[in-house]
Amino acid sequence: MPEKMPEEARPTRPSSDPVSAAEEGGGFAHPRRIKGIYVLPNLFTLAALSGGFYATVMGMNGQFDQAALGIFYAMVLDSLDGRVARMTNTQSAFGEQMDSLADMVSFGAAPALIAYEWALKGLGRWGWIAAFVYCACAALRLARFNVNTAVVDKRYFQGLPSPAAAALVACLIWVTTEAGVHPGDSALFSWTQMTWITFALMLFGGLTMVTNLPFYSFKEFHLKKSVPFAAIVLIVLLISVIFIYPPVVLLGLFVAYALSGYVIYGVRRYKGVRVSVISTSTDEPDEAGLHK
Repeated sequence: MPEKMPEEARPTRPSSDPVSAAEEGGGFAHPRRIKGIYVLPNLFTLAALSGGFYATVMGMNGQFDQAALGIFYAMVLDSLDGRVARMTNTQSAFGEQMDSLADMVSFGAAPALIAYEWALKGLGRWGWIAAFVYCACAALRLARFNVNTAVVDKRYFQGLPSPAAAALVACLIWVTTEAGVHPGDSALFSWTQMTWITFALMLFGGLTMVTNLPFYSFKEFHLKKSVPFAAIVLIVLLISVIFIYPPVVLLGLFVAYALSGYVIYGVRRYKGVRVSVISTSTDEPDEAGLHK
């Protein structure tokens, strides 16, 4: 019978292993982030990216109504890739980074370029400055989202989500096009006024993305949970109202959502309730207090 191996001679797990300390001490260890590449959720992400690319190409060709539809197409698919990954248990670090890069194209660069080609070009340097501010703020917002994922209250987004900001641009173009107003026209009002409206919207959407305002994330809404019958009736009514005149109704809904963060912030301030959506402090001492 072989001798029992001395305790000190037994192979030990390297201390750098993130799960070793917790397993040996009986504590809890954070699960490792999977680094594999899964096909299904990334197909949705690539399809959303194609929507953003299509929108950019249509904007360059002057087909701004199709460009707006491309952004909405990207929004729908972007809302599905994460859910598909969770339902199939195929979340991965690769998928997270892929999703952020696709969002930057579809909801950062594409709306900025389309808005510039559509209306901002006539403002000269002010036009491209507004487009750049929007694009830069989208990049900052996505980068902050990636690093704050573990500390932000899941019920809220920190700042306006980039898809909602892109929807503001797409809805404005859609409503104006449906009204028969095109670049250079003066049927209803001077086109110069529309360029400055677009200028203000780009700055509003861009800067709101990088604020610390709380925007409801709707992540607590689960399809498997039972809901009151009245909630189903309200959903049916909402869908019916949207179909009355989709461009105007959608623009109103996204404008209301973009303003909701300011309303929530104001109400919480008035009630003396904590307004920050950071649920725990960060590990970096230099960042303490930045999110209050």
